Amino acid sequence: MSDSENNSAFNYAATVNCMDQRPAQQRQIEGQSPLQHADLATLAKAQLGQTGSIQLTELKLLGHIILRGNLDNPGFSAGVKLTLGLALPGTLQMVSDADISIRWVSPDEWLVVVPGERSYEIEQALVNNLQGHCAVVNVSGGQTILRLEGEDVQKLLQKSVPLDVHPLSFPIGKVVTTVFAKTQAVISRTGDQQWELVIRRSFSDYVWLWLQDCSAEFKLVITE
Repeated sequence: MSDSENNSAFNYAATVNCMDQRPAQQRQIEGQSPLQHADLATLAKAQLGQTGSIQLTELKLLGHIILRGNLDNPGFSAGVKLTLGLALPGTLQMVSDADISIRWVSPDEWLVVVPGERSYEIEQALVNNLQGHCAVVNVSGGQTILRLEGEDVQKLLQKSVPLDVHPLSFPIGKVVTTVFAKTQAVISRTGDQQWELVIRRSFSDYVWLWLQDCSAEFKLVITE
């Protein structure tokens, strides 16, 4: 095989299949989050003004984009920085700025969270700006984020995950993909007493029921 033929074996053809999940002509149609059936908005209104040691908020209808690529590929890393204004975080780390965040998922995988109305625009920009062998997949409809905040969140997590969630082992900015109860979640510590769980749509009801049961000894308050 000639050098030119050998090199061509490593040239990857781009496959682009992007679809605007929220086209302008359909934005008057109300989107439904994975926990739409739980009617968290009504629960939040009923508990307005109440205080509890755990507050739960669904960060719903955001844009979730999976990136896969090699950090050693400058065309990939530079393209992400150009598009998002953020450098890809290292192992078990999360970075954020304004309304965009990037969570490390695995050695060649990251989750980018953006405003829902900008997910298609940002997905297209990533496709256009990234170079080399990589993947950009919009999974917005399949996930949601639950924010847990309060003095007893650590105790709740200790009952839910096989991890050491003590602040010395799990500092602010750390991210881990792990077992949560009998499902999976991408867990990040975003503040002194604040955590976020990225969960799959298909397990959202299970997680919601688990959190209610797991918080029985605490005061769980739903917020918006």
